[in-house]
This record gives sequence, structure tokens and C-alpha cells, in this order.
Amino acid sequence: MSSTFTVLLLLALAGFLLGGAITLWKSTRWMAVSLGVCAVLAGVGAFVWGQ
Repeated sequence: MSSTFTVLLLLALAGFLLGGAITLWKSTRWMAVSLGVCAVLAGVGAFVWGQ
């Protein structure tokens, strides 16, 4: 149960960060890229945690 909650939490975090990256793309590209990298890391973490 706790593992499933952690995976869902990490996926939600990845989606939130990806949305922020898309929003910031036109104004602050370096921040958008860093948020995108963090979103990918959260997604990979969710995948690895779920294994």
C-alpha cells in the first residue's frame, strides 16, 4: 500500500513539474529545462520504485 502511494506521489510530482516547465518555456528557458529534468527524474524514480 505504501509503495503504491509513493509511486502515485512521484508521478503526480512529475506531472506538476512538467506543467511548470511548459508554462515557463517562453519566459525563462533555463528554469524550464531544470524543471523538465526534475520531472524526468521523478518519473524514473516512480518507475524504479514500482519495480
